[in-house]
Amino acid sequence: MRLWSLHPSFLDKPGILGVWREGLLAQKVLTGKTRGYINHPQLIRFKKTTDPLLYIGTYLYFVYVEGSERGYKFDTKKILKYDPKIDKIEVTIGQLYFEYMHLLKKLEKRDPEKYKEDLKREPQPHPIFRVVKGDVEPWEKSKIVKAFRNPYKLGFS
Repeated sequence: MRLWSLHPSFLDKPGILGVWREGLLAQKVLTGKTRGYINHPQLIRFKKTTDPLLYIGTYLYFVYVEGSERGYKFDTKKILKYDPKIDKIEVTIGQLYFEYMHLLKKLEKRDPEKYKEDLKREPQPHPIFRVVKGDVEPWEKSKIVKAFRNPYKLGFS
């Protein structure tokens, strides 16, 4: 499960379709309607909010907005509740840049045109997130995570 911290506009077709599907799965997990994924680390930041279903629903709402702009027909009736004006969740700059690099690696192989487009852009957070200082989240497990644990050493601010 990957619930991207990046703005959905950075995602290619498989990425946005996948995050819609994963977001719906996350919503199902948070309602207790599935046994799998209940302790998935991607859900930590939603579980920490005052209303996890509202936050995952709002996350999905913004994926829906981006998808609609591209002509996809996501069904908003599948979103249990949302509020585009809720307080934002914090995401660290380290996490945002880690995900940006992770996505670029995928796009380089999967969609070279989107890769070139995104490479020219500064990473922006999904509208539900507010960027704060900090490293890659401890729940990320990857060989390249160590390089991103302290983005300030890499020159990111």
